[in-house]
Amino acid sequence: MTTPFNTNLKNQVAIVTGGGGVLGSYFCRGLADAGAKVAVLGRTLESCETVAAEIQEAGGEAIAVQCDVTDKTSVEKAREAVNKSLGTCDILVNGAGGNDPSASTEDEYLDLDKLDDPNVRNFFALDTDGIDFVFKLNFLGTLIPSQIFGRDMAPKAHASVINVSSMNAFTPLTKIPAYSGAKSAISNFTQWLSVYLSRTGVRVNAMAPGFLATNQNRDLLFDKDGNLTDRSHKIINATPMGRFGEPEELLGTLLYLADHKASGFVTGIVIPVDGGFSAYSGV
Repeated sequence: MTTPFNTNLKNQVAIVTGGGGVLGSYFCRGLADAGAKVAVLGRTLESCETVAAEIQEAGGEAIAVQCDVTDKTSVEKAREAVNKSLGTCDILVNGAGGNDPSASTEDEYLDLDKLDDPNVRNFFALDTDGIDFVFKLNFLGTLIPSQIFGRDMAPKAHASVINVSSMNAFTPLTKIPAYSGAKSAISNFTQWLSVYLSRTGVRVNAMAPGFLATNQNRDLLFDKDGNLTDRSHKIINATPMGRFGEPEELLGTLLYLADHKASGFVTGIVIPVDGGFSAYSGV
């Protein structure tokens, strides 16, 4: 992997939650390419081991650690493992997150004729357990690692917490109220924590990715013939640059926020990386 500009993170320890996932793996490799020692954290150890092995094969230093970001005990154990193998955290990327189908509606707008149709999952039929899962994974899954690893970061002269928000935090998308709400909470928490830690050396910021074409969501964006779905047409029409983003296009913002020499006076912001989606009014 080639990073977009020269960032020197040598001897710094970077922890990436959700590091075995699609975007998280890019974050891990980008940080390693800049010289950081990377701890790849995730619930599925095998996926994390794959990412760590790729970094090691490329000449970097990385370890894989199994971790459930919604479980404080699990995160504390991960902290012990990272501290023992790499040292204490300098850069924390809270990349773990996701949605659950049971917390999403199947309709964009309520059809009163189908209000009580058991075959349509509308707002009134959403599963509260699914909503609880989404908020725990996204919001608590950002707050808990910030608590656990932040204890090691607070005394340092320079440290950076980078959260992952979403376009949903600016304007909620249809069908996904729980995910939109949880990502809005992350943006708000980013601002709150940045103020709380502002008298220390820790900066707290967030990225808000736009719509990216990844292997994970290609089936949602394109049909079997490779054409845009109806929902994808709406996304492209609302994106001034007229295309989906690529995961690599997040790395410049990630490294900018990670490097105190580049962003030492930057804290409490949420940076959209979205092709203009959040700036476009539709007219």
